[in-house]
Amino acid sequence: MRVLEQAVVHFSRLCGIILLGAVLTVIGYLFVHGWSSLGLSLIFGATPPLDALLMKRHVFNGLFPAVAGTLSLVALAICWAVPMGMAAGIYLAEYAGPKIKAILNLFFDIMAGLPSIVVGLFGFAVAVFLNRRFSGAIHPCLLISSMALAFLVLPYITRTTQMALEGLPLSARMTALSLGASRLQNIVRVLVPQSLSGIVSGIILAIGRCAEDTAVIMLTGVVASTGVPRSLLSHYEALPFYIYYISAQYTNSEELASGYGAAIILLCICLVLFLLAFAIRKRISYHALYRA
Repeated sequence: MRVLEQAVVHFSRLCGIILLGAVLTVIGYLFVHGWSSLGLSLIFGATPPLDALLMKRHVFNGLFPAVAGTLSLVALAICWAVPMGMAAGIYLAEYAGPKIKAILNLFFDIMAGLPSIVVGLFGFAVAVFLNRRFSGAIHPCLLISSMALAFLVLPYITRTTQMALEGLPLSARMTALSLGASRLQNIVRVLVPQSLSGIVSGIILAIGRCAEDTAVIMLTGVVASTGVPRSLLSHYEALPFYIYYISAQYTNSEELASGYGAAIILLCICLVLFLLAFAIRKRISYHALYRA
């Protein structure tokens, strides 16, 4: 039995090392091939950075529009998905009966397994319907892409919120109720703050999925070149689509290197968003502890 336990420990350690090595290999490969292209010219092209940031001049040969489009897309998708996902997770954990919970759990599990191309086709169908219904006023755009991505990541936020709430000990659930708090007060002031770690894990997973997905946005509004999105109903650029476009149609080594550079920028954006999510979680947890 002792030998078997040691074998399991060593195998688990080996799997962890292999996984870490694979991740470092991918990141190292990107930096080796894309490091030479990194610089302000990759992002802003020939446009002065301050003029681009202040929207005084357009950027034609840089990734700034794609960066702005990616950030806008992720922010909008998370704004749609987080309130709905948390509300659905709270309902499943605190209010739903056994039969309804079983049905909804199955539904969200099926949603989590949907291929992104299917969600993209659904978003495209919605765009076509709205275009016909409003006589061409609405077409594939940033708004529809963000809503399609929100639908794609909604199951992750819902299930992580549900599991985080259901994983709290009975003592945490009953303390506020025994002191006279209502059920809603108990959820808002006690249960949700104490389960923020698990909830934020789902949000982080959703941020990563929104930032990297290409299939959904290809069918719902992204284009190769359009500039910074001017409104929710306009076309936009995005880093994932740029990487796909360049890797499929590059004409020389410099264009391919810019694709690797775009991948590095996308990784950095995801890292910044993850750190921001962790900082928000830490701040909310601190204020919740301070109020308690």
